[in-house]
Amino acid sequence: MGTEFANKHIGCTVKNCEYHCCNDNYCSLDRIEVGTHEGNPTQSQCTDCLSFKEKCC
Repeated sequence: MGTEFANKHIGCTVKNCEYHCCNDNYCSLDRIEVGTHEGNPTQSQCTDCLSFKEKCC
C-alpha cells in the first residue's frame, strides 16, 4: 500500500504511521479499525486506531 493515495474519508495527523499520506493529513488505507483500551469508553481519548503501524526508517 503506497502512501501516495490520500483517502479523503479518513483524516489522520499521525505522521509516524506507515499509512499516513505524506503530503496531506489523510490515511492511505481504504478502511481502518477503531478500538478502545477502556472497558467503558466515555471520551474520544479512550479510542485507538488499531490499524496503526509505526513507520520504519
